[in-house]
Amino acid sequence: MRFDNHIVLALDDLAGDGAVEVARQLAHGLDAIKVGYPLVLTEGLAVVDRLSKVAPVICDFKVADIPAVSAMIVQRAVRAGASGVIVHGFVGHDSVAEAVAAAESMDVFVVTEMSHPGALDYLQDRSEEMAAMAREAGAAGIIAPATRPERVSALRGIVGTDMVILSPGVGTQGGSAGTTIRAGANAVIVGRSLYRSPDPPAALQALLDDMMA
Repeated sequence: MRFDNHIVLALDDLAGDGAVEVARQLAHGLDAIKVGYPLVLTEGLAVVDRLSKVAPVICDFKVADIPAVSAMIVQRAVRAGASGVIVHGFVGHDSVAEAVAAAESMDVFVVTEMSHPGALDYLQDRSEEMAAMAREAGAAGIIAPATRPERVSALRGIVGTDMVILSPGVGTQGGSAGTTIRAGANAVIVGRSLYRSPDPPAALQALLDDMMA
């Protein structure tokens, strides 16, 4: 996957038609669309195929299970037409490696740190180990928090320049798109501040302008 625009649209609590409509409005400035459990549990995996006609879809399933079950989940994302899937790193090397193998040509992104305050309770102390493990497993990239851009920089130092870093937490959670990209992320993941905006295209343009500043 390419991240030339540096924007991934997260679609969470919209209905299927609403999600597709917002995605179409913003398609010109997006690299990908991230779908999570709220949307998929409401609309079914068929929504992945619908949205993939607008932009590549990353299934944010935060896969966190034993290797065999992790592979089953990833394979279902492949069959649904996704271009990427997000898995948790804390489950360890065997589950991550199995997810990467099951993904075939689909990109796997490994969560190393999340963007909310509670992530500091347990994840950060091991995040650099998880980033190194993701690299060794052959993952396409990692997830690192836009709310803590210094951690994006630190994790970039672990994974090098050839892996992708996607960063959630821009907008509603307080992260800055421009600061995060300059810290080393390839793209920011933005949801509510775009799809809840009264003018989503204008909100997207503001993000793009911030990254160009």
